[in-house]
Amino acid sequence: MDRTHLQIPQAGAGQVVGLFGGSFNPPHDGHRLVADIALRRLGLDWIWWIVTPGNPLKSKRELRSLDERVALVSAIARHPRMAVTALEAAAGTRYSADTIAYLQLCRPHLRFVWLMGADNLATLHHWQEWRTIMNRLPVGVVDRPGASLSAASSPAARTYRAARLPEHDARRLGHMSAPAWCFLHGPLNPLSSTALRANLSA
Repeated sequence: MDRTHLQIPQAGAGQVVGLFGGSFNPPHDGHRLVADIALRRLGLDWIWWIVTPGNPLKSKRELRSLDERVALVSAIARHPRMAVTALEAAAGTRYSADTIAYLQLCRPHLRFVWLMGADNLATLHHWQEWRTIMNRLPVGVVDRPGASLSAASSPAARTYRAARLPEHDARRLGHMSAPAWCFLHGPLNPLSSTALRANLSA
């Protein structure tokens, strides 16, 4: 792996950076669609794809190497305002809440927005310190096939109902104080990493 992928990407003071974390095992066009929608609809200056060493909630039995996943994400995230990083491997952070705290400490001059697909919002209450995530930075949620209803009725959505920003105000999200979140609708791509792994092993 290129050592630059272990570093925090560059961004200018005051810029709004979307943090798109995941194991990306493997990355696919559905991930890229989420990133494209968030970049455009939220008016982000950057999206940082954060390739994690491993998801604590998922089995590592079928997990490809970090080097391989970084290379695959780099191929799919080719865009002048997207950067790919495996900074968690260098920082030693295991949970998203810790990574967020680390980045806010190291880059206090930046505004961060946490990005996720609607399927992740549906299960966010299982994440370590999920309330801390919602309370530390704004969150952008992009619709995913079959996840709209489960996301909207999830414990996280219900708990932070009053903090939900109307979709037509989405571009304000990156300049708001947490808790604040916005659900973005758009084109849907049915691809999933789970299905892709299943097809490869079939």
